[in-house]
Amino acid sequence: MQESEQIGRPVPPRRGQVAKHASVLDAAAAVFCRDGFAGASIDLIAAEAGVSRQTIYNHHGDKEALFVAVVREMTERCNAGLFSTLTTFPDRPRDLEAEMTAFAGRLVRNCLYNRDGGALRKLIQSEGERYPALFAAWREHGPGTAWAAIAARFARLAHAGYLRIEDPDLAARQFLALIHADFHISHMLGTKPAEAEIDVGVTNAVRTFLRAFGPTAPPPPALAQRTRPN
Repeated sequence: MQESEQIGRPVPPRRGQVAKHASVLDAAAAVFCRDGFAGASIDLIAAEAGVSRQTIYNHHGDKEALFVAVVREMTERCNAGLFSTLTTFPDRPRDLEAEMTAFAGRLVRNCLYNRDGGALRKLIQSEGERYPALFAAWREHGPGTAWAAIAARFARLAHAGYLRIEDPDLAARQFLALIHADFHISHMLGTKPAEAEIDVGVTNAVRTFLRAFGPTAPPPPALAQRTRPN
C-alpha cells in the first residue's frame, strides 16, 4: 500500500468544480462508512456522487488517495467545529464548575456527536487497525489539535488561580477522557445518547476533573481562628 506521506494533497478545485468536489467527498464518506475501505469501489462512489469514475480519478488518482482526502476533509471540519466551540471557553468564570460543565456539554454536542465526528469515529474504529497509514492526517491534526488548544485554555485558568495544574497537556487529555468516558458504549454502537445522558455525563466528568485540578478551598473562618497562633 502506498504510504500516506507519498500521497500529495490534491490541487484545490476551481470555483466551478467546488460543488462536484464536495459531492464526491460526501458520497465517498458515506460509502466508506457503510462498506468499509475494501468493500467500497470507485464505480459505486461515482454513481452515488452523480459523476463519472474518470472524474474521481482526475481529482484524486485512486481509491486510497480518495480515502485519505475524505479523512483529511472530515478532520478539518471537526477542527473547525472545535475552534468555534473553544470561543465559548470560560476564561474568567464566575462559577467555575457550572461554566466548565456547560462548555463540556457544548464540546460533546458540537464536536463528538456532529455528522463529521460520528463518521470519522466510525472509519477509525472499523479501518484504523487495518489501514493505519490512511489516517496520517487525522493522527497529525486530530486529537493533538484538541489537546493543545484546550491545554492552552487550562494554562490560562491555572495562571489566574482558577485551577491547580502543573502539566496543562496532561490535564487536557484527562479532561477529554473524562467527558468521553460515559459515552464509550454509544461510540461503539454508533448511537447518540439522550440529552439528559449528556448532561449527567459531563456533570460527572467536570466534578471529577475539579477534584483533581480545582483550586484548594480556604479553611472556614472558625477553623482558621482555632489554628491561629496565640
